[in-house]
Amino acid sequence: MSSTPALSAAPHIDAETPADAAAVDALVLTAFGPGRFAKAAERLRERASVSAGFVARDGGRLLGAVRLWSITIGGMPALFLGPIAVAADNRKAGLGAELVRACLDWAANQGMGVLLVGDSPYFGRFGFTAAVGVSLPGPVDPRRLLWRGADQPTGTVRPAV
Repeated sequence: MSSTPALSAAPHIDAETPADAAAVDALVLTAFGPGRFAKAAERLRERASVSAGFVARDGGRLLGAVRLWSITIGGMPALFLGPIAVAADNRKAGLGAELVRACLDWAANQGMGVLLVGDSPYFGRFGFTAAVGVSLPGPVDPRRLLWRGADQPTGTVRPAV
């Protein structure tokens, strides 16, 4: 018998609410540890505002979360995706992909492009390509800076004002 909690038919993806904030923060900390605070992407998120957030739930249990942050790239409005956090006992269930799709659907409805720092082989399936000509303040491997949107932006990423 497995000690992993069984999922119901399908976790429910929903918009994050203010009541979810503490649980989302705890899930992200558990998933990434305190080392995430040293990353350039986290520095950007500290100064940006949340545009939208999505959570995966199984009943009352929070299984995953992701947020979109308001940014500009060379002055062009855009969204910054991340981090994507999924509870350890559910990481093979495809929840991360479902959360990414929720973000991309929301961004498309807003007419916004999305930037992230991630692995091209994973995010390529969602239509992300190299963000050539885009720079994130702080140390970031430029090969991991990915874009999905109608127009390829260029310039420095900044929190939206």
